[in-house]
Amino acid sequence: MKLWGGRFKGETDRLVNDFNASVSFDKKLYAHDIRGSIIHARMLGKQGIISDDEAKLITDGLEKILSDINDGTLVIDDTYEDIHTFVEATLTERIGDTGKKLHTGRSRNDQVALDTRMYVREQIDVLSENIREFQKILLRIIKENTDTYLPGFTHLQKAQPVTVAHHFSAYFEMLIRDRSRLEDCKNRLNLCPLGSGALAGTTYPLDREFSAGELGFDGPTRNSMDSVSDRDYAIEFLNAASIIMMHLSRFSEEICIWNSNDYDFIEIDDAYSTGSSIMPQKKNPDIAELVRGKTGRVYGALMSLLTTMKALPLAYNKDMQEDKEQIFDAVDTVNMSVTLFAGMIDTLKFNKDTMEASAKLGFTNATDAADYLVKKGVAFRDAHGIIGEMVLYCIDNNKAIDDLSLEELHGFSDVIGEDFYDAVSLKTCVDARTTTGAPGKKAMENAIAFYEEYLD
Repeated sequence: MKLWGGRFKGETDRLVNDFNASVSFDKKLYAHDIRGSIIHARMLGKQGIISDDEAKLITDGLEKILSDINDGTLVIDDTYEDIHTFVEATLTERIGDTGKKLHTGRSRNDQVALDTRMYVREQIDVLSENIREFQKILLRIIKENTDTYLPGFTHLQKAQPVTVAHHFSAYFEMLIRDRSRLEDCKNRLNLCPLGSGALAGTTYPLDREFSAGELGFDGPTRNSMDSVSDRDYAIEFLNAASIIMMHLSRFSEEICIWNSNDYDFIEIDDAYSTGSSIMPQKKNPDIAELVRGKTGRVYGALMSLLTTMKALPLAYNKDMQEDKEQIFDAVDTVNMSVTLFAGMIDTLKFNKDTMEASAKLGFTNATDAADYLVKKGVAFRDAHGIIGEMVLYCIDNNKAIDDLSLEELHGFSDVIGEDFYDAVSLKTCVDARTTTGAPGKKAMENAIAFYEEYLD
């Protein structure tokens, strides 16, 4: 069945039919399509465009179709052009010619715009909640590791000591922004295109405000041409999803580095690792690597839709059918990535002694050693040079700054006393940093309090 066959004498080429059809993928929208159709039928009845009895017959029929698809009694037939055609044809088959009145005052253009908006809106909530569950895991780890020291890096060079709590807090902050972007996207998309028709509205006295309210929208869209040709919300969602994946990919890269034999900062649980078919000693960080790899897949969806939309004149064009597969794939990819990555992080084991030793031997306390000399009256530039010489000496002798004897320390500066050891201990180096956003325990306690309030 086609919804547009009256204009045509000849049959459409079979290959054209296959190329044109979208039911193989847009059937994912069946629940949204039926929900929108139910509200549309109710609105038609309320407005007297169809009778109350007809509206009830249609809505009851649609409810039964939805129930039958959900329980597997009814299987969506891929020979139909799209999900809209399948639903309407099934309805008409079941209730007779009254089913043909469902499409009054509506076009597939505003119908698919509605379905896709409802789907993206729903998936924003799902993804945001998945991120929130991940944040709960991060917060637990943050609370447990305010005194688990490791080197912080710049340029992949050991820089200053931080804690696991501080490091993971950085990703918590990224995820806060990610959820905020999703919420912004949801707020902007939450206008209802139903009733826009093909592009120029309709002469029927539709109550678009009623339809919008019943479907959970803030109101109807304000321009019918924009309504059917707008895919900004999908592009914005894919952009937000891409940034989420970028954050996960950065985290994945660090997991891969930390898991390497040379770092040995962490051990990934067996449930989130695989081995080698030839090398029996291997334990590979496959989830982190796959998340890192799948980031490009979500980027691809964003670039694909941007490219599709870049030269389309108003209003609807068939090119827009290409939006759904990109959206569906990105939704599945980012939700699976967040969920699996969270599970991997939840089961991580931290090799705390290795992390702390790396921070010490990486001279991450060198800045604090220079600050110690400054507080003793040495000019900073001179202090910088003295500690640089001290680090070079330590490298030549395979020692940490903390390991040097007082006699060795006096070889670099007479102002150094016994209090030097406390001043350059990792605990002092970290906890002395109490400004907002710093890794010190007091600053982290404030951050934790904020995160707890945020999650509540």
